[in-house]
Amino acid sequence: MKNRLNMLTLLLCCSLFFYGCDSAEKGGAQQSQAEEQKETVQAPAFNADSAYAFVAKQVAFGPRVPNTAAHYATGEWIVQKLKEYGAEVTEQKFQAKAYDGTTLNLRNIIASFNPGAANRVLLAAHWDTRPFADKDETKKDEPIDGANDGGSGVGVLLEIARTLHEAEKKPGVGVDMVFFDGEDYGQPDNSDLPYQQDTWALGSQYWSKNKHVPNYRANYGILLDMVGAENARFAREGHSMQYARPIVSKVWKAGNSIGYSDYFKYENAPAIIDDHYYVNKLGGIRMIDIIEYNMSNPDDYFGPYHHRHSDNMDVISKNTLKAVGQTLLHVIYNE
Repeated sequence: MKNRLNMLTLLLCCSLFFYGCDSAEKGGAQQSQAEEQKETVQAPAFNADSAYAFVAKQVAFGPRVPNTAAHYATGEWIVQKLKEYGAEVTEQKFQAKAYDGTTLNLRNIIASFNPGAANRVLLAAHWDTRPFADKDETKKDEPIDGANDGGSGVGVLLEIARTLHEAEKKPGVGVDMVFFDGEDYGQPDNSDLPYQQDTWALGSQYWSKNKHVPNYRANYGILLDMVGAENARFAREGHSMQYARPIVSKVWKAGNSIGYSDYFKYENAPAIIDDHYYVNKLGGIRMIDIIEYNMSNPDDYFGPYHHRHSDNMDVISKNTLKAVGQTLLHVIYNE
């Protein structure tokens, strides 16, 4: 996800992706007459207190860096919670080489709700954390808590899993959740090694080439990354607009329609390499990325805590978790 961005490429991408957008899009993509006339389904309430507790539990394990005891224990806990919430759980255990030659023992965790349904929505987040604080001023070589970067997306997905399990009324589609591993072990910008392609998002690269179900398909996917910080703002990311523009419109319209316009902003952001990029490019499934983008500070667009030790529970906001979680439930229940 958060690897180097070439400014010329960004300018070209933004020009290509967003040229021709008119002001009507600001109110959301135009829907068919049938969709407009469809009665809105009331989704269950998303419990932000519970989601916050799920984030705190992950942080309590310690940094979830691959090949560590904290990483293993967190993975076991995620699997146990998903099974507790009635999901059909699959684990993909595999090895991958990091940019520095380290062999990483990784596992993607996949949870399926209503696995027999033909129409499916795919939700995803990464559950590993950065092995070093390469953007910090001190303790650069030490791992970070990753409360927002990793922990928040997992917390929202686990709360959605709990909600789906306990809800009296179930959604009309099947829901799959993929907890990707090895997303945040990418090569730092200040590395002494020659730049290497595709060192980020190792779990989504593996899953996209080796899906947990042969010929697996989903109508679309939604990735959550850094979705818990106080006053977070989510802009429309470039690769999401390139590969899955109608899904961006669907989700942003949903968020705005249920009262979260302060979070889901009709602003365009540069294309970034995150798990959704490989799901789109290699996996052939349209997936968007809900990710914080600090529009007021292009020099630190992922927030002042990104890849720093300040990415701890102090930055997590229940209001932000609520905005994202409730929006996703609204989308799922109105399919």
